[in-house]
Amino acid sequence: MHRYLVYVLALILLPVSLALASQWPAWYWGVALFGLMSVLGTWDVLQRRSVLRRNYPVLAHFRYGFESIGPEIRQYFVQSDLEDVPFSRQQRQLIYQRSRNEMDVVPFGTLRSAYAVDYEWINHSLSPTSIPHHDFRVVIGADCAKPYSASVFNISAMSFGSLSANAIRALNKGAQLGNFYHDTGEGSISPYHREQGGDLVWELGSGYFGCRDENGRFSEERFVENARLEQVKMIEIKLSQGAKPGHGGVLPAAKVSAEISQTRGVPMGVDCVSPSKHSAFSTPVELLRFVARLRELSGGKPVGFKLAIGHPWEWFGIAKAMQETGLLPDYIVVDGAEGGTGAAPAEFIDHVGVPMNEALILVHNTLVGLNLRDRVRLGAAGKVTSAFEIARTIALGADWCNAGRGFMFALGCIQSLSCHNDKCPTGIATQDPSRWRHLEPVDKAQRVFRYHENTLRALRDLLGAAGLNDPSELGPEHILRRVSPVEIRSLSSLYRYLAPGELLNKVPEHVVFRDYWADARSDSFNPPSRIAALRASKER
Repeated sequence: MHRYLVYVLALILLPVSLALASQWPAWYWGVALFGLMSVLGTWDVLQRRSVLRRNYPVLAHFRYGFESIGPEIRQYFVQSDLEDVPFSRQQRQLIYQRSRNEMDVVPFGTLRSAYAVDYEWINHSLSPTSIPHHDFRVVIGADCAKPYSASVFNISAMSFGSLSANAIRALNKGAQLGNFYHDTGEGSISPYHREQGGDLVWELGSGYFGCRDENGRFSEERFVENARLEQVKMIEIKLSQGAKPGHGGVLPAAKVSAEISQTRGVPMGVDCVSPSKHSAFSTPVELLRFVARLRELSGGKPVGFKLAIGHPWEWFGIAKAMQETGLLPDYIVVDGAEGGTGAAPAEFIDHVGVPMNEALILVHNTLVGLNLRDRVRLGAAGKVTSAFEIARTIALGADWCNAGRGFMFALGCIQSLSCHNDKCPTGIATQDPSRWRHLEPVDKAQRVFRYHENTLRALRDLLGAAGLNDPSELGPEHILRRVSPVEIRSLSSLYRYLAPGELLNKVPEHVVFRDYWADARSDSFNPPSRIAALRASKER
């Protein structure tokens, strides 16, 4: 009967409190408390939805209460400084310090074990260099009428709708102050992106928000209206997103406000649907023709696409289409499976898509093997927050890095894991005005700017220590990883890198190329015939 002890005690103490309250009015607090517990316990016993509440009246609610604050308890009291799921306390603290211009040095010694498997470092030089600046840039679309000189560190795609109005204002102003770009996300260009004048990369998802007709298909006329804005520097076609590749989305009608309706070009009172695939193209060749058409319509601005790698033959099909048609994107952004999102199904966020390292190396290798790498720039995104992570990602094959959650931390995100329920405590990932209006965009823009600025200063110092002058000089030979307690390997020896033009002469002894390159098709994303046959063999 101990399961009912609290409930029974409440029933007993309620009349006792009433009797005492008739003599001492202060006891009315006991009447209120035990009365509430009695009503709650009675309801628990009578209801039939929860067995736990029927078996443990009143007590069950303590369990629910502790469970509801479990993430906060783990984050603030249990999680170690280096537990990086999703981001470690050390990573967050570094961003907070740099965004506030606080001292970011570390006392005593590293918290990491230099002898632990997967420990990584960059080799230094006995002849370090002195680099006079930290504004490292990459020219994208050199052959375009309007090429763009991008910073090596930029704000990744996060839409208005996922982020609040003031968060967008602060991010864009920070980008304007630091002369780096702000990716709009697939939610299109909102008024809040325009207010501050920061450089924009306009992302086009499968919903074609901001450039769609009444039926949700791509509209050239509406595209031109936005694409030719001076503030828009590049166009990015979103093929897939790392956190939920191959998955569309729905913004419920109730959340389609007048602002979102105007920004996305969708009607109010109707669910806003992002299909799982594009309607403007259906094959690799058609994708590249679409890229070329957007470049023309935009007046010669760089056009590329973002993708998370899944079936290798699909990426190989795009690469073969480049080789056969001569139609090239100006850039490709590789989004790793570890990328973030406001909300995604658990199975997608945990188990779908290739992580950034392997995805980036595959895309880089393919372009090198086709002698196209010098004509197509590569960006990469996936939990990049520090100068070392930028250096490491560039060493693997990228030209620049994007970050989403890193810049959210700069805005003040506390990793409360409430992005999906519109209850973000810091006013960043919410559309609730009572929450986001307290986020001060002028102050937060300075933090975004300082985080970017101080991170690039740290990158400059890393490059100087390694004896280099520019991030473009980084290669996989510069990054070392401990693979066992007694073995160290450079990334260049851990991963197989193709020689320039190697794919033009033969299929390399690289398992993914060996298994899928020959069968990939530029006219279809469909699986090779042998893969289709394997699928058919399982049918009943």
